[in-house]
Amino acid sequence: MKKHVRNILVFFTLIGPGIISAIAGNDAGGITTFSVAGAHFGYTFFWTMIPLMLLLIITQEMCARMGVVTGKGLADLIRENFGLRLTVVLMIGLFIANFATTISEFAGIAAVSELLGLNKFFVVPFAGVFVLFLIIRINYKLLEKIFLCMCLFYGTYILSGILAHPDWHIVAQSIVTPVFLFNMNYLFILVGLLGTSITPWMQFYLQSSIVEKGVRLQEYVYAKWEFVIGGIIATLISFFILLAAAATLFPAGVQIDTAEQAAAALEPFAGHFASVLFAVGLFAAAFFGAFILPLSTAYYVCEAFGWESGINKKFHEAKQFYSVIGFLIFSSVLIVLFPSAPLVSFMLLAQVINGLLLPVVLLVILYLVNKEELMGDHINTFSYNVVCWISVVLLIFVTLAMVGMTVWQIW
Repeated sequence: MKKHVRNILVFFTLIGPGIISAIAGNDAGGITTFSVAGAHFGYTFFWTMIPLMLLLIITQEMCARMGVVTGKGLADLIRENFGLRLTVVLMIGLFIANFATTISEFAGIAAVSELLGLNKFFVVPFAGVFVLFLIIRINYKLLEKIFLCMCLFYGTYILSGILAHPDWHIVAQSIVTPVFLFNMNYLFILVGLLGTSITPWMQFYLQSSIVEKGVRLQEYVYAKWEFVIGGIIATLISFFILLAAAATLFPAGVQIDTAEQAAAALEPFAGHFASVLFAVGLFAAAFFGAFILPLSTAYYVCEAFGWESGINKKFHEAKQFYSVIGFLIFSSVLIVLFPSAPLVSFMLLAQVINGLLLPVVLLVILYLVNKEELMGDHINTFSYNVVCWISVVLLIFVTLAMVGMTVWQIW
């Protein structure tokens, strides 16, 4: 009995990195993608939920295991095993993509602020200053608790989905019945769903936060369950975002292009409360992303170049780390408040770069996690490798397809 209690206590002390990184994937861009999917195609995409969950869990488990075994972040390992040239190329690409994504997070804050009747010229700068203040002033353990509390706001999507009063029998059938439509819009959204669920920055953030949290190898048997739980929770959130739009907007023929349009459009069909809940969830998601994206970027940039990094360090101990965060936040705020800023173009740019980099990052992860000199006895088993390679090949295919379709859309 005492052993079981101790195991449960150890598990709860390790909660954080897996759940935070998985849920943070449902940022403003992710919510937009799932909302558009539900509004345009109804219940058609529900069959993707279980495969998405499995792919997310597998990818995050490998990164977390590397962090625990090596005590190093992913960018650190890339620099040490592939050299500075590849590292610099990857970091430049990731930095541009994360910069564009950070801009989209603050754009989401601005859009929802106006939807809720607030002044974006006050809310957006305040959000930027507040994010930077918390990152600089508090330690990792406290910031992690704040992140976990912010995750609770995603519960608004569960309520929105329930208030949409879907036909649960059709929902259940749709989950286990794959549907393929051979038209460009369907394929574009399909690869978008897969591409937005697993992005390069998530893997870098997860491994860096595992290292900063100080998870030990003997604790990993408990920690890995967090990645399973995180993947399940993140998929449930995506499921209810999709459900809210599919059950209300699709039957009414309402076409949307952004998540804030989805929030506004819900009111006539699911009621004012559901609409407000959806908007609040989007605001929280964008705000959460405004924390995680700059933090993730600063982690891997500093690791790649051997600079000091970490929230537990003072500013004078990690100047480059905090400078990267400050640059991303304040530049994003200024761009979002600029009247003619091409915000949609920034989102498309982020999608293209992430799509190009994800196959490279996934192949690097698979190489590193199977390197015996690095991982010792903790490399992938043969059967696990088979699953991982199938997953990675699938992800490479859909992300390259997403890049091609996005470029086609731009031109």
